[in-house]
Amino acid sequence: MSSPAEYYKSLPPISKAYGTACLLTTIACQIGLLQLEHIALLHELVIFRFQVWRLITNFFFLGKFSINFGIRLLMIARYGVQLENGPFQRRTADFLWMMIFGALSLLVLSAIPFFRSYFLGVSLVFMLLYVWSREHPNATINIYGLVSLKAFYLPWAMLCLDVIFGSPIAPDLLGIIAGHLYYFLTVLHPLAGGKTILKTPVFIQKLVVRWRIGAPANYPPQPERTSGGAFRGRSHRLAG
Repeated sequence: MSSPAEYYKSLPPISKAYGTACLLTTIACQIGLLQLEHIALLHELVIFRFQVWRLITNFFFLGKFSINFGIRLLMIARYGVQLENGPFQRRTADFLWMMIFGALSLLVLSAIPFFRSYFLGVSLVFMLLYVWSREHPNATINIYGLVSLKAFYLPWAMLCLDVIFGSPIAPDLLGIIAGHLYYFLTVLHPLAGGKTILKTPVFIQKLVVRWRIGAPANYPPQPERTSGGAFRGRSHRLAG
């Protein structure tokens, strides 16, 4: 049994950095060191007052301390880590690019009035969940010890639970859309015979090497990807 410090040290770099940033942001907001209006995505202030940091900081707030916040953080620690240690193992640059592409997609989608949101952290977490569900579609998930279902349906089940518990549907739906867009461009379209449209930029690979935070994209060379349909995972319990 590893200690909390050993567990934290063992986490892959990108998931650990993002989860830590979300936790610290929430703590800072909770104790009054940081005001939400200073990090929220306010398009008018970004455009007319050049407060460009809002394009980044809004992704680090998952809500105030609550059960929902704990579940979102758990989703990063479980599904983000499993992605980074599984399909993206030794492909840190690819995983970082997936996060960046997801964030950029969410920023564009959030400009649509129906999807307008001041904070996109929950949407980015849902994107991770969606990509994980497509990479491990046949894994069995147990939700709160009540319902077992295939991982392929987990994002939709979580969306339904959020709606039942009174949370807005737009952030979850945004994450699912961004996740499907990424998975389509990187997996489904190439598998259907199309060209790989979305590749990890060279500067991201160089960044990963310079910061020594992991392996660059496809280093060492990875076997050709296939869909996750052959995966047979063990049962996982979510917040059970």
